[in-house]
Amino acid sequence: MATILFIILSIVAIGSALMMITSKSPVNSILWLIVVFFAISGHYILLNAQFLAVVNIIVYAGAIMVLFLFVVMLMNLNAETEPAKNQRQQIIAIITGGCFLLVLLAAFKTATSQQVMVGAGNAGLIKTLGKVLFTNYILPFEISSVLFLSAIVGSVIISKKE
Repeated sequence: MATILFIILSIVAIGSALMMITSKSPVNSILWLIVVFFAISGHYILLNAQFLAVVNIIVYAGAIMVLFLFVVMLMNLNAETEPAKNQRQQIIAIITGGCFLLVLLAAFKTATSQQVMVGAGNAGLIKTLGKVLFTNYILPFEISSVLFLSAIVGSVIISKKE
């Protein structure tokens, strides 16, 4: 039963991600991304990580996606009024993306099969999650917080009118 649910959730997540990427409307892309987040929450439930599933739904599918939707709806997204991107912003974007790639590669390099296969009884506990997050993965956690801060600064710069 769990295998069938995993396959269904995976098909929904991959299909929704493809629809999100290929959609021409930003509003439709955001709505498809919400479907992806719900499918990922289903995967968390299958892994017995109920806390992560609820946080994913509340924080990502709820709060952040609603903010994205409001920002996209409030912005005037005409191609004629779009400001030209200067070279400095493109270089900063490439450096930020490279830092994110390094964090992902470091996380994949240090992960072993024993770390990935968490016991079913311990996977959803907040205490275990906090202990692992703030001992083994403190550097990637802090780097991702700096990346989020740079994304916020970038969105302010993009939305700033001259």
